[in-house]
Amino acid sequence: MINKLEEYAHLVVEIGLNVQKGQYVVINSPIECAPFTRLCVKAAYEVGAKEVLMTWTDDFVSRQYWLNADDSVFDEVYPWIVEKNLEMTKRGASRLSISARNPENLKGVDPSRLKRSSKAYGEASKEFSAMLMANAVPWCIASIPVPSWAKKVFPDLSEQEAVDRLWEEIYNAVRITDEGGAVERWKKHCADLSEKCRILNEHAFKYLHYTNSLGTDLTVELPEGHVWGAGSEISKSGIEFVANIPTEEVFTAPKFDGVNGKVVASKPLILGGNIVDGFSMTFKDGKIVEVHAEQGEEFLKNEIGIDEGASYLGEVALVPYDSPISKSGVLFYNTLFDENASCHLAFGNAYPSCVEGGADLDKDQLKERGLNYSLTHVDFMIGTSDLNIDGIKANGEKVAVFRNGNYAF
Repeated sequence: MINKLEEYAHLVVEIGLNVQKGQYVVINSPIECAPFTRLCVKAAYEVGAKEVLMTWTDDFVSRQYWLNADDSVFDEVYPWIVEKNLEMTKRGASRLSISARNPENLKGVDPSRLKRSSKAYGEASKEFSAMLMANAVPWCIASIPVPSWAKKVFPDLSEQEAVDRLWEEIYNAVRITDEGGAVERWKKHCADLSEKCRILNEHAFKYLHYTNSLGTDLTVELPEGHVWGAGSEISKSGIEFVANIPTEEVFTAPKFDGVNGKVVASKPLILGGNIVDGFSMTFKDGKIVEVHAEQGEEFLKNEIGIDEGASYLGEVALVPYDSPISKSGVLFYNTLFDENASCHLAFGNAYPSCVEGGADLDKDQLKERGLNYSLTHVDFMIGTSDLNIDGIKANGEKVAVFRNGNYAF
C-alpha cells in the first residue's frame, strides 16, 4: 500500500506546481500542517528546486492580532512583505498555499479592521497580484485537515474521528487511492476538462442565462474573444501547472457591465474567517445593486465595498452537480472544495487569460476588452440540482449548456 500523504505531496509539487530544476519555491502554510508541508518541501527538493522558502501562519496568533493589535496597523502594509513577494516572483518562484484554517477563526473581529486591512494589502500588492492573476509563475492551492476545521465539517464526531473523516474526503476529492497513480489520473482529468473548454470555446456564446428554483434568474454577457480555461494552465515562462487541487471547474470572465438579474447562493461562503450564509445579489448593468444575507451580511457588504470593481463580477465557472465533491454530500466550509462542488461566480478581479491575448494587456486594455479590475476576487457558489444554463449566440441561437445541474452536452 502506498503512503497517501507522500503521494499527495508529490501530486501538489509535480502536477500542481510542476517544479522545475533550479526553480525557487515559496510555500505558505499553517503551522498545524507542518508534517504535510515538510513532505512538500522534501518533494520539491527531490525534483530539483533551487531553494524552498517558508512562511508559517497560526490561527491563534492571527486571531490575537485581529482582536488586539493597535488599530493603526490595519491601514498599512510593511514594504518588505511586498518587496519579498515581488522579488521572488520576478525570480520565477512557484507559489504553494496550504489552505487549512478554522472557518470561524475571526468571528467577533471588528469588520472594519478586516475591510481596511484587505484594502491596504490590495493597494500595496497591486503589481504582485497582477502578476499572479496573469500566471507570471506557477501557483497552487491545496489543503489538509486541521482539527478546528474538521470539527466544523463533522460536528457530531470526536476530534480525531472528524480529522480522519476529513482526510478520507480530501483524498477522494484529489483522486488519491491505495493503489497509487494519482499523477496519471490527474493528467486524464485535466484532459477531460480541456475537452469541455474546447466545446464551449467553439460555441463562442454571447450570453449565459442561469435559472433555478432558489430564485436565480441571471443573464451574463461574455466578452468578445473570451476564452474558457480549466484544469492545467500555462505560466508565462511556459510551465504547465494546476492552480487548484482539487479542481472540477471550467471558467471564463463575464463582460463586467453585462450582468443583469438576481443570483441566490447555494452554499455558505467563508469570508475573512467568518461565515456568510443565505445570501443573494441583484445586478444591474454589471453592478451589484442589492445584497441580502441571513448571516454575515456586513462582511459581504464590506468586501463588495473594497473598491468600485468589487461590486462587479470577474469570473463565471461551471461545475456539474454530479462532480465527485458534490456527490460526497459534504459541506466543507472551505471555498477550495465547495467551489468545486458547485457552479460558482466570483466578484472582483478577472483573470487576464480569459480573453485572447489577455496575458499581455495592462488593466486599462483589459477593461476595454470587458474584463473587470479589483483589489479582491471572491468565489461564491450558486449551483443546484435543478440549475439550468442556456448559452445564447450572437445570432440568437440558444444552446442547452446545463440541465438539472449537469452538462447538457
